[in-house]
Amino acid sequence: MAEISIIGAGSWGTALAKNLYKNGHHITVWSIMESEIEMLRTQHEHTEKLPGVKLPEDMGFTTDLRSAVTDKDLLVLAVPSPYTRSTARMMAPCLREGQLIINASKGIEEKTLMTMSQVIEEELPQAEVAVLSGPSHAEEVGRGLPTTIVVGAKKKATAEYLQNIFMNEVFRVYISPDILGIELGAALKNVVALAAGIADGLGYGDNTKAALITRGILEISRLGVAMGGKPETFFGLTGIGDLIVTCASMHSRNRRAGILIGQGYTMEQAMDEVKMVVEGVYSARAAMGLAEKYNVQLPIIEQVNEVLFKGRSAADAVGCLMLRDKKIENPLIPWEDE
Repeated sequence: MAEISIIGAGSWGTALAKNLYKNGHHITVWSIMESEIEMLRTQHEHTEKLPGVKLPEDMGFTTDLRSAVTDKDLLVLAVPSPYTRSTARMMAPCLREGQLIINASKGIEEKTLMTMSQVIEEELPQAEVAVLSGPSHAEEVGRGLPTTIVVGAKKKATAEYLQNIFMNEVFRVYISPDILGIELGAALKNVVALAAGIADGLGYGDNTKAALITRGILEISRLGVAMGGKPETFFGLTGIGDLIVTCASMHSRNRRAGILIGQGYTMEQAMDEVKMVVEGVYSARAAMGLAEKYNVQLPIIEQVNEVLFKGRSAADAVGCLMLRDKKIENPLIPWEDE
C-alpha cells in the first residue's frame, strides 16, 4: 500500500482518487477551496463536477497543503493547467528531496511555452516528475468503465512503479519514455477538439469531424516531432486516441465550449456556460507561439486562434481552411512518373 495525495479535487482528481483507493492505497485529496473539501468530506461525492460517483468514507480530504504533501510516496498533481505553476510554488517549501510527482493535467503554459512537467520541474527541482495521460474522461473512470492510459517517465523503473500503482482490471496502464510527446499530444488535442465542437455548433457532419481529426493529428505530430517528440507517440493513446475521444464526446469540455462558439457564443460566454476550465483556450495561443518558434504550419489551430481571439466568425474560419492552397496529402509517397 502506498501513501498518495491527490493535489486537486476536480473531476479528474476525484476519479483518480477513487481508482487508486480501489487498488488498496491510502488516499488524501487536497483542494484550496474549503467549500469543496467540506462537500467531499460530508457527502463523499463531488456533486458539482462528478455527480453519482461515490467516494469511500475513510478517504481523507484536506485544505492543509503541508500535511497533504509531507511523507507521501506519490503526489498526483491534478489541478487545471493554468494553476499548475502556482500550486507547485505553494508546494515547494514542504517538498522533500526526490519526491515523486505525477502530473495529470493537460496544457501548455502560454507565457513560457512550457509543458506542465517542465513547469513543475522549474518550480520543484528537487522532485522526480512523471506524467499520466490518455483517452480518459473522468466521468467514465469514476464509474469504473474500462480505460487505457500511458505513464511517461525518464526512468523505466519509475514508469513500472507507477504502472503497478495505477493499473487494475478496468484501468490499463502502458509506459513510455516520451514525456514530451505525451504532453504535447494531450495539450494540443484540446485545441483541435475546440475546432471539432465549433464544426458541430455550425451543424456540420461526420465528414467534417473526420477531416478535423485526421488533419488535426497531422498538425499535432508535425509540431511534436519538430520539438523532439517521437512520431509513434502521436499515433498512440496520448495522440490519436485522446484526440478521438475529446473530439467525439460530450464529456469533453473543449468540445462543448466549441459547440457553443459555433452557435454564436463568444469564447468568454462559452467558458462561463461550461463552468469548468477549458484547457484548449489556454493552449491555443501557446500552440501558435510554438509553431512560430519551430517554423511549423498549423492551419486548423491557427483558425481556432482567429475565432477565439481575433473575432473571425466560425463559418469564415472553415471557409479559409477549405480554400487553402492545393496540397498533396502525403509528400513522402513517390509518384511513379517522377
